[in-house]
Amino acid sequence: MRLDKFLKVSRIIKRRPLAKTMSDDGRIEVNGKVAKAGTTVNVGDELIIRFGNRIVTYEILDLKEHAKKEEAELMAKMLHDEKIEDDKDESGW
Repeated sequence: MRLDKFLKVSRIIKRRPLAKTMSDDGRIEVNGKVAKAGTTVNVGDELIIRFGNRIVTYEILDLKEHAKKEEAELMAKMLHDEKIEDDKDESGW
């Protein structure tokens, strides 16, 4: 399954065009490699996604063409959620 479609169906990212933009900007990795929207993902793959000041790691548990909300929650498991600190010091500079 394509990465952008998986992200939409699993509801990790709500809209497919946003998933494509994020992957094209290099903000998504699959198994440690920067991934494009058309990258094929499989069960067991690890996704690392940079959302603003957070890095979230998921493991793909299931692939479905369509999923209800309850099913979508079971398609991926969040492994890690890390907040990235800004490089600014306490004075804000």
